[in-house]
Amino acid sequence: MPATENDLKINPGDILGWPALKIDYPTDPAKIAALLPPGIDPSDSANVHLTIYCMPVPDEPEYGVLMTVDADYRGQKGVYTIGYGIDQESAIYISKDMNGQPKFPCQIEYYRLGKNVSARCVHQGYTFLEFKGATTGPAELPEAGTDYEWWVKVSRAVGGAEKAYDFPPHVVMVKAGSRPVYRESVAGELRLLESPWDPIAELLPMAGEPSAYLSIAEHTSRQITLEGPLDPEAFWPYVDTIGSSRWPGTLGGPRREVDWSAYPAGLK
Repeated sequence: MPATENDLKINPGDILGWPALKIDYPTDPAKIAALLPPGIDPSDSANVHLTIYCMPVPDEPEYGVLMTVDADYRGQKGVYTIGYGIDQESAIYISKDMNGQPKFPCQIEYYRLGKNVSARCVHQGYTFLEFKGATTGPAELPEAGTDYEWWVKVSRAVGGAEKAYDFPPHVVMVKAGSRPVYRESVAGELRLLESPWDPIAELLPMAGEPSAYLSIAEHTSRQITLEGPLDPEAFWPYVDTIGSSRWPGTLGGPRREVDWSAYPAGLK
């Protein structure tokens, strides 16, 4: 169904109703498989999906970048979320603590001026993603549908005992219905830049040309539910991440070797 005037109308200066910048690109299937914990399976496609947005969460603007990859869970196609980089602190910790949603702090620049569309994502002083392009005209609207997104809720044991959990890893399913009301194609250049804190250029490199569009959708439903457990021993190599993302890390930071011999006994 095409958009109506009411679908696209917003009050001047309103933060509700901004289109999201959606960017998709193919990557090496083995790169996706390396990031998926056992129990979440590679799909028959190997795409990375980026969404750069400004929207109210809950009642103030949140600029963010969402990074997901194609993945299946128990035969259901969907996406596995690598991270939500956002610019407001209040939504980070409650989202991770309650639902396992992998949000982390990030500086986002995103705007449109006439036909030009620009976006830039910065974390710990590193720019890891840039996009510059221009709109090229309306894009075909897909039918209303339901999307599935997979998160992981987990809590390591107090004190950090090896392979011990206070809450072992479980899949969280986000089932969201939406009706697309507006899409506009964007031609431009996506740059993935080297960053130890957001290693998208290294771990999810482009294996083909990206496609981009601006999108507004009416959200018709959203359910967040705790699903089945993942094998806690098999999950252990995936438990240490960079901040609250699902990028593999060491002690909450980028992967590195730590020389514990320089520390007093008991600090390890």
